[in-house]
Amino acid sequence: MLEKFKESVAYIKSQTKVNPSVGIILGTGLGGLVKEINIIDEIPYENIPNFPVSTVESHSGKLIFGELGGKHVVAMQGRFHYYEGYTLQQVTFPVRVMKLLGIEKLFVSNASGGVNPDFEIGEIMIMNDHINLFPGNPLIGKNIDEMGPRFPDMSDAYDENMIELAIQIAKENNIRVAVGCYAGMTGPTLETPSEYKYVRIIGADAVGMSTVPEVIVARHMDIPCFAISIITDLGVPGKIEKVSVQDVINVASKQEPKMTIIMKELIARS
Repeated sequence: MLEKFKESVAYIKSQTKVNPSVGIILGTGLGGLVKEINIIDEIPYENIPNFPVSTVESHSGKLIFGELGGKHVVAMQGRFHYYEGYTLQQVTFPVRVMKLLGIEKLFVSNASGGVNPDFEIGEIMIMNDHINLFPGNPLIGKNIDEMGPRFPDMSDAYDENMIELAIQIAKENNIRVAVGCYAGMTGPTLETPSEYKYVRIIGADAVGMSTVPEVIVARHMDIPCFAISIITDLGVPGKIEKVSVQDVINVASKQEPKMTIIMKELIARS
């Protein structure tokens, strides 16, 4: 696997001179941050050796290199999901590649369903923890000792300093934010009322189909992580309604400018 990562990195370096210090993964309906990037190079996923290719219509499928907040960044416009049929190792392949490209911090966004009764549709939740409900872990198998330890500690999966700074930035810009725990499930079905109830009982505030595997792999390589989630629907008793992917995209897109302000400023100041 290490050779595959290096092969991907060698190709990418042949296509761009940007040496990124920040990695960004953008979720469903949350690609607007790309407009803030001073784009230098774009590389379609299908051109990169060993890279999976996004099969989700709402995901663009390219690596974007440029400048944001005074930092050199690499952004995944379109991520990979377990429900697409990829293994958790394939889902997280780009995170390994970004580390070898030189990133020192990872910023992640997603759209999720809220199970905290205090949440409203459109709530912006800064993640301070997660629960892995995927049927496995991306670190299962032979450990890549060059990249991280066999048993990585996950007590600080989400960087406390970046969380505090993001809250401060939100306050400065009069943006309401919540802080909470995200449960990662496989999808592609949205949850049943009983599943929403279960997720709430075990301690989550929101539930979605991404982020957790990516953060696990990033922390395995000692990359500090910041993640933010936009609550696009509610899994709260009495507030559950039928939801389509388009509904999710509409809500995410509406709140996306606020998330962009937080992320852009956080990247600049952290």
